[in-house]
Amino acid sequence: MLATRRTILTFAVASCLGTAGISNAHAADGTELTLYRSDNASLYASSGDGNVDGGYAVVREQRSLMLTAGTHDVVIGDLPTSLDAEALALGFPGGEAKVLSQRLLLAQGQSAALTGLTGRTVDVLGSSGQTLASGTLLRAGDGLLIRDGSGNTTLINSYAGVRTAGADFPTGSSLSLRVDASRSGSSKAVLSYPTSGLGWRAAYVATLQPGNACRMQFESHASIANRSGRDWKDSQLTLIAGEPNFAKASAPRPMMMKAARSMASADAMPEQSTLADYRSYALPGAIDLPDGSVSQVPLYATRTMDCERTALFENGNNYMPGQPMVDENFNQDGGSAIVSTLKLRAFDSLPAGYLRVLTADKNGTPQFIGEGRINDTAKGSDASITLGTAFDLHAERTRTHFSVDKSGHTLDEAFRIVLSNASDSARVVTVREHPNRWRQWTLASSSSKPSQQTTDTLEFKIDVPANGKATLDYAVHYSWTASDQPQ
Repeated sequence: MLATRRTILTFAVASCLGTAGISNAHAADGTELTLYRSDNASLYASSGDGNVDGGYAVVREQRSLMLTAGTHDVVIGDLPTSLDAEALALGFPGGEAKVLSQRLLLAQGQSAALTGLTGRTVDVLGSSGQTLASGTLLRAGDGLLIRDGSGNTTLINSYAGVRTAGADFPTGSSLSLRVDASRSGSSKAVLSYPTSGLGWRAAYVATLQPGNACRMQFESHASIANRSGRDWKDSQLTLIAGEPNFAKASAPRPMMMKAARSMASADAMPEQSTLADYRSYALPGAIDLPDGSVSQVPLYATRTMDCERTALFENGNNYMPGQPMVDENFNQDGGSAIVSTLKLRAFDSLPAGYLRVLTADKNGTPQFIGEGRINDTAKGSDASITLGTAFDLHAERTRTHFSVDKSGHTLDEAFRIVLSNASDSARVVTVREHPNRWRQWTLASSSSKPSQQTTDTLEFKIDVPANGKATLDYAVHYSWTASDQPQ
């Protein structure tokens, strides 16, 4: 029962709907959902009520319609609250009817839940539980329009509740159709439409294993969010990884609350295939997606894999100026934070999502140590995230020399980086510098040999003893031509 309050008196009118009758459509088995990846945070949030105008899904569902020969109206309820009305399509595979026109009845205001009952038989109840009217609900909005078995229509503006037979109370919008049927009787129809309020993204968990080598247990799931305004039961799901273009600004866009799933077996994994420029994952079992839920299903089998952890101290970036930078204050000093990073090599194509990293404490309890986003990563490519700022590591960077010869078109610069380690174990810190005063430069000297050197990067791996310090000194020589330096 749905309870509500009205303040206007009840009155009845006798009416007929011209030559058109009205029937309703009931959901049948065989709903298929194709969900597209969405990073809309409100879809996955554990707080907040109501529907979300984010995400993108294409729905294909079968409906059982009771048709009457000739032209008449059919109402299909229990639709999502935000769908693309221009992309709605209803077809009769048997060819026994055709659609003449259609109208989407949006679920709005405090009567939003009643919109899903349009076309169904209901009892309208008064404040003491008495029945005010019984029959087919023709309209729910500014009053309830009810037609009884004798063809009389009643408009009720004051009521306490609405009751309908069956365990399910449909929600969402409704679709009003005018159809021309060649025969009377039950018929199967296929309804398809895009909607918002549904989306998915990958959710990864890496649990680091003990030991000096970086090894981890890697779990892969798909987080599926439903904030569409209706429940989806026993649906076949296909997940699309990639970024299709959406041209219409008004179209749908791409916590744990309650979550439910019914997988074929614990070991069953989605079936992957290529879809144009994208990747699809067809889930092996039927899924329940209650409204206001985030469900998780396996994406890949859990596996143990290698990884690489780095304590990184980085200054600058790959920016390269349009002319030599001879100002003494350019890129003078750096910060002191040393960040912890994690890198892995994709064993298969990994859809974009978030990676949570855990490690065991001294009691063997897994503890959270960082989280980062992984973009779409092709098989065999590297994915990296920043775990956080290292607590026991500290860096101090100062410039020890600077000289410029403008007439000779040269510049020399040197830095000292002091690394401190307050932990009880030795650490290796990667120092990454970007000599970006000008594109022509050479490493003049360094106290440690670079582990990597490219056109815009110098990288050193420095051993820092437990409860101790280590120092890196290096110098860079820049040169340019007269045409490179405007006067």
